[in-house]
This record gives sequence, C-alpha cells and structure tokens, in this order.
Amino acid sequence: MSILRKYLAVYGVMLRNSLIREMSFKLNFVLWMVVEALWFVGQLVFIEVIFSHVERIGDWTKWQMVLLVGTHQIISQIFQAFFHVNVTNIPELVRTGKLDFVLLQPVDGQFMTSLRRFGLDSLVNALVGVGIVIYSLVQLHVTPGIGQVLLYIVTVCLGVTIHYAIMFALASVSFWIIRAQGLMWGYYNIINLARYPDAVFKGVMKFVFSWLIPVIVVTNVPTRVLTQASATPWLLIVHLLCASILMLLFSRFVWRIASSRYASAST
Repeated sequence: MSILRKYLAVYGVMLRNSLIREMSFKLNFVLWMVVEALWFVGQLVFIEVIFSHVERIGDWTKWQMVLLVGTHQIISQIFQAFFHVNVTNIPELVRTGKLDFVLLQPVDGQFMTSLRRFGLDSLVNALVGVGIVIYSLVQLHVTPGIGQVLLYIVTVCLGVTIHYAIMFALASVSFWIIRAQGLMWGYYNIINLARYPDAVFKGVMKFVFSWLIPVIVVTNVPTRVLTQASATPWLLIVHLLCASILMLLFSRFVWRIASSRYASAST
C-alpha cells in the first residue's frame, strides 16, 4: 500500500502541475476544444450523408452508427487527455537526453513518461461523446441496465488501454531510430478506423484490424455491449480483454529492452 500511495502522490503532483499549465493558456484550451468539437460534428454530418442513401450498413442502423462515433469520441479523447501528449514526447526526450531526468526519478520510468502531462480540454470533449451516446440510446429506444453500463465502462477502459499500449510500444522504438514520430502518427491515423462498424471490414483487412492491430474491437465491442441487451457479446469482450492484456505486455517488453540499452544523448 505504501508503494501505491507513493505513486498516487506523484501522479497528484503531475496532475496539479498540468492543470495549472492548462489554465495559464486559457485561449489555447478553448481553441482546441472548438477544433475537436468541429471535427466531431463533421463525423456526424458524414453519417447523415451516408444514411440519406442507405438504411443500414450491414446490421448497423443510423443511430447505432452515431452511438459508435460517440464511443470513439469518448475513447480517443480519454486517450488524448491522459496519454497522447506524453507518449508522443518520448522521442524528443530520448533525442535531447532529457529522459535522464525521468529515469532518475524514484518511480517507474514508464509511469513517468506516460503520465507527466494531462489534457483537460480532451477530457471535456470526451463528455461531448457521452452526451452523444446518451442521445443515441434515446433515439434507439434502448435503456441499458446497470450491468450493461458498467460493462460498457470496462470495455471503454480496455479500448483506451489498447491505444496507449500500441502508441507506447511505437514510441519506444525511438531508442533505436532517431525519429519515431512517423510511426506514432501513422497509428494515430489508423485509430480513425475505429469509428467505422465492423461490418465494413472483410477478409484480410478484418483479421489485421481485429487481431494484429485491434482497432476495430476498441469501439465496436463497447457499442455492441449497449445495443445488444438480449445477448451480451461475451466472445467479443474476451477478444477485447485478451488484446488489451497482450498489447500491454508487449509495450512493457519493448520498453524494458529499450530503456536497458539507453545511453544518454548528453554523454
């Protein structure tokens, strides 16, 4: 318990510093919220255009698609709020030798590099996604039970875990190559595939994005948890759980090897 308290205390300090930094640049905070909100509105307009021509995409109706996009908004914004800025900054820490300061701290290096900064604007935008999910459920005339809601929250957390683990593993590659930002931004673009229903993926593409780079299950599984009240998709939930555990273990493995071979840029 003493170790847990130490980590909570360290994270509390980092969180407080991040909030102070955010409030020091209020205009930047507001502008990023507006940009993210406009991008989200663009996705909803895209769905409206698509469903003005078709009634369903596979077994997905219009409001199920909106719910999927809302879930994608929640997961991606939580990921950005807690991890994105930190993970994408790892290559710069390695290049400049500033990682020395991080590794010398009396806490785990992966913990420090993953959670140093926090984005309040992204968390606010995640609440917009929550609002869209609730509105979609109203339009679908679906009232999920407490068990479904709890299971939805768990699967959302697992989805965030997958995004974090893959991005962190890619960032750790910067210990071997000078600039790994291209790899991370490449995956960040792939994340957008998570807002599409699994019905549009077939054959090799479905295998790749369900198992090798499991972005499809990240949002599709939580959405199906809410919409399939009569038949909880336990097989998909197990798939998501296994994918998140494997991705976390893989990211930890890559980090341990990379950090053990780290030589400061200042030496």
